[in-house]
Amino acid sequence: MTEMAGIIPVADSVYWIGAGDRETDKFEGLWELPHGMAYNAYIIKDEKTALIDTVKSSYMDDFLLRLNRVLEDRPLDYVITNHMEPDHSGAMELLRRLYPGVKFVGNAKTIEMMKNFYGIEDGTVEVREGESLDLGSHKLVFATAPMVHWPESMASYDPTNKILFSNDIFGGFGSIEGGIFDDEANLEWAIYEMMRYYVNIVGRFSKQALKALEKVRKLDIATICPSHGPIWRSNPGHVIDLYEKWSRQETDEGVVVVYGSMYGNTKTASDAIARSICASGVNPVTVYDISRSNMSFITTAIWRYRGLILSSCTYNMELYPPMAALLRLLENKNMTGRKIGLCGTYSWASAALKEMSGFVDRSKGGWTLLEPKIEIKSRPGPGNIEQCELLGKNMAEAVRG
Repeated sequence: MTEMAGIIPVADSVYWIGAGDRETDKFEGLWELPHGMAYNAYIIKDEKTALIDTVKSSYMDDFLLRLNRVLEDRPLDYVITNHMEPDHSGAMELLRRLYPGVKFVGNAKTIEMMKNFYGIEDGTVEVREGESLDLGSHKLVFATAPMVHWPESMASYDPTNKILFSNDIFGGFGSIEGGIFDDEANLEWAIYEMMRYYVNIVGRFSKQALKALEKVRKLDIATICPSHGPIWRSNPGHVIDLYEKWSRQETDEGVVVVYGSMYGNTKTASDAIARSICASGVNPVTVYDISRSNMSFITTAIWRYRGLILSSCTYNMELYPPMAALLRLLENKNMTGRKIGLCGTYSWASAALKEMSGFVDRSKGGWTLLEPKIEIKSRPGPGNIEQCELLGKNMAEAVRG
């Protein structure tokens, strides 16, 4: 079948029939999508037909049109359910009505979720680690990837075409910009959006991701077909290497400065620290206003770079609320192995520095706290600025190399 609108050949008898979403502003209601989102679904047309994942329910009509065009009046034999989140499984209930004989394939936890989400109890096929499904000249081999990032997550491997249908592993933010393949896309942007997706969706489960990568390394892979983002066919090994680096929390030289400021005084101190880091020869230094930057961009930068400065005012005898939210998120993601410096400000009740220090203490050595710990009352004076400059120099020395 030659390429037609919305149907893109991936390999022999394998087609992309997914959807591009440029209407959703935030993924999961949390993570900004300046470039939208892709929901990738694939179909293998062999002696048996197998659909691998579906799409978000709001993109059902176009998806079903593409599916019918590929099937050409043939029945749909299997739906391979690598993951049960509704952005992947949204069409399952309707597919059951349109194709009454279809079999839904998944592991034990998947089948339990099918019942909970869509009331599907019959017509299911349970598969276990290493088992395969014969489609004719193709077969699919299944590998579980529990808690990457849900308990039922798994991947499917087609040894005929050497394709890994990896689901959320190797997925990325961003809709389709004309090209679905990595060699057709802006590669720098695609890798950044894959990292941003990893940090915010998968990052908490990095240990489990490393276990999944051990299985991936054993496969002969020519193409990686994730459920979000581009299809990786030009150099899948490079993508696997990047994923392992992120999973191991290996960092690059650089510092992220995040500040929360109501009237500009905390910002002044933060700018002094950032300037001192740069003047000490470290680059890049990225500065975020916690009140104006989406958490997904901040956490991605923190995951990538070796140093972090947290600088916050006190608000109503507590840590400034957006900064408190960031600390909760960093704790949830189990970040470790980075250098951190702290600057807290207050006018009549000191709280910011104490609460940020508590965050470092709770990491139990996961973060290395640098001196000086800075606390400023009301407005930074010359002595405070000197401390900021010293902290910047110490951070530069700690992250360099």
